[in-house]
Amino acid sequence: MTVLVTYATKHGSTRGIAEAIATTLADRGIPTEALAVDGVADVGRYDAVVLGSAVYMGRWLKEAIEFARRHREQLAARPLWLFSSGPLGTEVVDAEEQPKELAELRQTLGPRDHRLFDGALTRDALGFGERMIMKAVKAPEGDFRDWDDIRAWAATIADELRRG
Repeated sequence: MTVLVTYATKHGSTRGIAEAIATTLADRGIPTEALAVDGVADVGRYDAVVLGSAVYMGRWLKEAIEFARRHREQLAARPLWLFSSGPLGTEVVDAEEQPKELAELRQTLGPRDHRLFDGALTRDALGFGERMIMKAVKAPEGDFRDWDDIRAWAATIADELRRG
């Protein structure tokens, strides 16, 4: 069994989460590859997939949604987990489910689970326009990723895969 952990990231935070998931799966004896969505040509060669994206303005990145739509049949035919990376810190409260595309993804792909992980935001990684938006919305700066939570979730995926 080989697992694909694929992701769309804007500034690297989501890539870090994907790599932690892939490492956790590999540490549990499950062959795993972590690749950006634009680096995946054939989903069919994998037995299971973990797909994730950064969330901006409540939405997955365009390339993640396009990947999900383009590979919808293959993704729906195998064990699939989704994750999102985006909220920053404890002050972020949004009653609306995120990402906004989650209902569509659940309906068309039938994932086993979706997890929303806090992300990271470093001012130095942003362009001028993004820094202005960050300032306007008073977005906190820092790394809010909970590595223990990310690894624990990946361990549950490994357990499910072993059970079949």
